[in-house]
Amino acid sequence: MELRDQVVVITGGGNGIGAAMARRFHQEGAAAIVVADLDGDAATAVADEIGARGVAVDVADEAQVQDLVASTKAEHGRIDLFCANAGIGAFGGVDVLDAEWQRSWDVNVMAHVYAARALLPDWLEQGTGYLLHTASAAGLLTNIGAAPYSVTKHAVVGLAEWLSMTHGGAGVRFSCLCPMGVRTNMLLGGEDVSAGAVVLSQGVIEPDDCAAAVIEGLATERFLILPHPEVADFVLRKATDHDRWLAGMRRLQGVIEEGLST
Repeated sequence: MELRDQVVVITGGGNGIGAAMARRFHQEGAAAIVVADLDGDAATAVADEIGARGVAVDVADEAQVQDLVASTKAEHGRIDLFCANAGIGAFGGVDVLDAEWQRSWDVNVMAHVYAARALLPDWLEQGTGYLLHTASAAGLLTNIGAAPYSVTKHAVVGLAEWLSMTHGGAGVRFSCLCPMGVRTNMLLGGEDVSAGAVVLSQGVIEPDDCAAAVIEGLATERFLILPHPEVADFVLRKATDHDRWLAGMRRLQGVIEEGLST
């Protein structure tokens, strides 16, 4: 997909990767961009930079996602690309409270389900449309110290694979964005520094770098968009010998925990 003359919706567009995508899509000549975020002021600020529309949306509420899709189609006649980018991080293990697990599930997984429900009827009828899921390398590998994040990002990857398998033959396209560390509020503002330590040890990129990888991935309509190319090698090692991979991750966890304790 080339972005020129396309109508695009971006959730989680008020900062980080979403904001970077909005600015880059504008540079690429998108016809219209709708920037949605739980923080409506942040969405409006980004939108104002590029002459777009900003709107407050809680993607965990299906009615609000439906309204976002309907209002965009009413204003612009169609949606060519929907970036299901909103996400949250929850750090800790199985002891994390049920409410935090549920919120992670609602934002990181069900929001993507809601988007697909709202978009697919028209797209399947027209034989077109593109849904970009922002997941994470954690959805292909894991994230030390962040069980809810890892589990829900795995679920997003699984959903995107299922959608592509089921509907890709009908002309609808799907991609899954899976970066490692990106310098965003989620990475740098978390309460649990162990998660940040993992990605920092692997190299952090800027949101603009991630947006550039998205442009390249959309141009070739590649399913997995990997801003950190080395993730492909890590996934291959994991698939080749799962037990060895787990042993290596345990060693990495031990190194991180030792470093944090000194």
